Parts: sequence; structure tokens; C-alpha cells
Amino acid sequence: MITIMRNTSNAMSEDSRAERKQASHQRILDAAARALRRAGYAGVGVADVMKEAGLTHGGFYAHFPSREALLAGALRHAGAESTGTLPQRVAERSKSRGISRLRALLDIYLSERHLASPESGCPVAALGSEMARQSDEVRSASCERVESLVKLVRDVLPAGIAPESAMAIASTMVGALQLARTLGDNARGKAVLAASRNALLQQYDTEETS
Repeated sequence: MITIMRNTSNAMSEDSRAERKQASHQRILDAAARALRRAGYAGVGVADVMKEAGLTHGGFYAHFPSREALLAGALRHAGAESTGTLPQRVAERSKSRGISRLRALLDIYLSERHLASPESGCPVAALGSEMARQSDEVRSASCERVESLVKLVRDVLPAGIAPESAMAIASTMVGALQLARTLGDNARGKAVLAASRNALLQQYDTEETS
């Protein structure tokens, strides 16, 4: 009986340590994802990320083998944060407003809210110009995010629109958001979003809405 109790205690202790490590890992990814979208790849420093996560610098290698692994993980995490609930949001907006899913996606992505929120927004738009110059590991994660965005667009295309149009639409969405942020969260930036949104809708939104 004593042996069983000790084994149970050890198992509970191991589970507790695993849970604490997972929680710490999550805090690191949260901090790194924010830093990545805020300051770009070069702006993600291990020491700063660990400090923001409330952890010591020395504990970093218990979670990641290298800074490159952190960047790749942070990029995937940022993508999951920004697009994880997007299909549901698109579906809800489409149904509640009687508009096509493509229009709903464009309304959300090319919005003033997204313009003003790079730290919580699409990592492709935040990092697109830097992605091609990263290591193979980080570029691989970058390609995943680009492909995920294109798939998201492809899934909401109206009937009769060629699937390959998703690449052109996604490219316009990302480019418009980048240009708008360059101009700023002001009338000029918002005008870029509105013009791009309207141009895409005129060309691709063929669905009848109610």
C-alpha cells in the first residue's frame, strides 16, 4: 500500500511538472508571437521574450533548441491565434448580414481594426517582406502560413470562381494591409483598405446575397 501511494505521488508530481512546463512554454510562445508581429524577426530577442514571459533567460533551452526554433514556433503560434477562429467569424458575419463568405472575409481582414492591430493580426501581412530572407526552418513555417491564408480564401470563393484566384486575392489582401500600415492608421491608410476591398468584391463576389 505504501509503495502504491508513493508511486501515485510521484506520478502526480510528474504530471504537475509537465503542466507547469507546458504553461511556461505557452507564455513564451505568446510573448514571442507578439514580439514577432510587433518588431519583425530581428526584433525577437531571447532574453526579452523570456523576461516578458516572466521566466529566466537560462530556462530557454528547456523549451527550444535554438532561436530559430523559437521563431518558427512563434510564427505558427501567431498564425493559429490570428486565423484559428476566423472561419467561424466569417461564417457568422456572412449569416448575420446576408452577405457572401468572401465579402465577410474581406470585411474582417481589410478592416480598420486589423489595420491598427499588427501585434494580434495576420503574421503574413506583418512579416511578408522579411519571410524570404530567413533560415530554412523559419521559411518553412512562413510557407505554411502563406498556404494557410490562401486555403482560407479558397474555402470562401463563390461558385464559378477559379480556385487559383485565391492566390491573387490573398496577395492583394496582404499587400493592401501592408501598404495601409505604411501610410498609417489614418484616412490614407483606411482609403487603401476600402479601395482594395471594393476592387476585389467587384471582380470576385458573384454570389447572390439576401
